[in-house]
Amino acid sequence: MTTVAVLGTGIMGAGMARNLVRAGFAVTVWNRNADRARPLAEDGAAVADSPGAAVAEAEVVLTMLFDAGAVDEVMAAALPAVRPDALWVQSSTVGVEATERYADLAGRHGLGFVDAPVLGTRQPAEQGTLTVLAAAAQAVRERVTPVLDAVGARTLWVGERPGDGHRLKLVANAWVLSITTATAQSIALAEQLGLDPARFLEVISGGPTDSAYAQLKGKNMITGELSPAFPLAGAVKDAGLILAAIRASGVDDRLMGAVHALLDAAAEAGHTDEDMAAVVHATRPGR
Repeated sequence: MTTVAVLGTGIMGAGMARNLVRAGFAVTVWNRNADRARPLAEDGAAVADSPGAAVAEAEVVLTMLFDAGAVDEVMAAALPAVRPDALWVQSSTVGVEATERYADLAGRHGLGFVDAPVLGTRQPAEQGTLTVLAAAAQAVRERVTPVLDAVGARTLWVGERPGDGHRLKLVANAWVLSITTATAQSIALAEQLGLDPARFLEVISGGPTDSAYAQLKGKNMITGELSPAFPLAGAVKDAGLILAAIRASGVDDRLMGAVHALLDAAAEAGHTDEDMAAVVHATRPGR
């Protein structure tokens, strides 16, 4: 039985850990807030009290943490205890520069490294239907594929170069965040023009401009049901990573700059822990 350590059991990591247990892996979990890890014991996971204890016997170490700062801190504690033949599957969204740095770090410790960010939010993580955007050397793909299959419905191998998974993740997230903020603008505009904003979702429904994501987030915006499937704080962080990639590549940054500004304004208004659909608050008058 393959042993997997999952470091980070928040909205995404908890669902991923449960699906690894269901797939027959021996799973050990750790989270900075232990209260968020303990419920996984009921699903069959072992709960460790430190990153080092979590990874000590693991053949695969999966990190699903908030940002590069968190990955730096946790792996500094974990790496001294990691088996030299282990694989590090890095699924936290941290950007290209950090991913390349982690690949070098893994190499210095003799670990195989898999750049494996995911597309999806809470429900796909819980259902095991995430899309994994993976990059890794051919030599490690066979070993890691069963793990990726357990957490996702599809693994797209982007290439062998560390960072290519993240490059595609940033491209995809640029689209997701743009759809979300554009939907918020139309919802707010309909409201201010005296219309039922649900009519906007109705008029695009089934047409060439429709989007399942616009329908989902639009309904959340209208009803005010903003429990986090993907927290606004994460959207702000990801928009910043996308902006950095855009500027480094020479692509015009004005659209993502506006998206980032709206997301940040909603966070500054106190909606950080709500779903990213809370960006609608930044588009309404008197925010």
